[in-house]
Formats: sequence, C-alpha cells, structure tokens
Amino acid sequence: MGIRSAFVDSIVRLFGWKVVVDCPIPNGGVIVGAPHTSMWDWACMMALIAKTGVKVRWLGKNSLFWFPLGPLLRAWGGVPVDRSSHNGLVDHMAQILKDNPGTFAALTPEGTRAGAEYWKSGFYRIAVSARVPIVLGFVDSATKTTGIGKILYPSADMRADMDIIRDFYRDKIGIKPGNTQPPRLREE
Repeated sequence: MGIRSAFVDSIVRLFGWKVVVDCPIPNGGVIVGAPHTSMWDWACMMALIAKTGVKVRWLGKNSLFWFPLGPLLRAWGGVPVDRSSHNGLVDHMAQILKDNPGTFAALTPEGTRAGAEYWKSGFYRIAVSARVPIVLGFVDSATKTTGIGKILYPSADMRADMDIIRDFYRDKIGIKPGNTQPPRLREE
C-alpha cells in the first residue's frame, strides 16, 4: 500500500468508513457512482480517486463552478454542465476519454440526490462511444464502505447489461436511504 493510499485509509477510518477496490482497475473508462443520495457522495468519490490515483473527469452542475471554487473544481477534474441543455455532452465526454487514454469519466446516473425513477443513459452511451469499460463504483451506508466493485464491458444488449448493473447495486444503500432507487433506464 502506498503512502497516499494509507493516508486516505486513515482519514476515511476516522469517519468510520472504508474504501475498497474489489477488482483490477482498467486503463480508463466510465466510473458510475451510485447510489447518489447525499452531498457526502462527492467526498466518498474524492477519497476513492485519491486512494487509487486514477485520473478522473467528473460532471457537476454549472452553478457549483463559481469563483473562487470553480478553478479548484476544474483542477480536480470537474466539468461544468448546464443541466437544461445536454446537446453534445455524450460526444464531448467520449472524445475526452478517446483523447486521454487512462482517464475516467466519473458520473452519477441518477442525476440528482433526491432519487430518480430513471437513470440517465449518458454513462452507458459514453462508454459505448469511447469503447471503454463501465466501472461500478458505490457508496454503501449499511456497511460504511465506498469503492469499486465490478467492471462491465458494454455489450450490444443494453437490457442485459442493465440487469448486471441492477444485480450489483441491489444491496447498496445510499447515505440517505429513502432516496436510493433501483437502476433503470428509460430506454430499456
């Protein structure tokens, strides 16, 4: 275990949590962060990034990127998004991954902490377009664990892939349990 990883583990343990990586990390991909129910999910993601040392680009609503916080969030990999207009976002993120081998796009497909009936399908479409794996990251308040648990290489069958994703997240409980929803795409 490296110094950075040990440091992150020590900090996370102070809060009673742990960071786990249950599978080999691929050379780039789309990291799904779910269930996304609390602002604390961001801290969990940052701990995971710090522990693993992966290079990440993540999407955040543009209202977060105000001065002086904006430059810092961008330096940490943040990409501001106007949630009222998604024109070209999938293509833009896929191109970032194609142009920067070894980079990950970290996304929360629910699109909101309040709980959503359907996940946004952008994570899946970015992975297919960039020809990269989907890394299933998680927050589980029941076990006070955050981490990476499974790698999925998208097939030509979105429904079958979503069944694998649903099975993985079936027992994961968000920090605000009432906002945890099962993964489901409108396109299925």
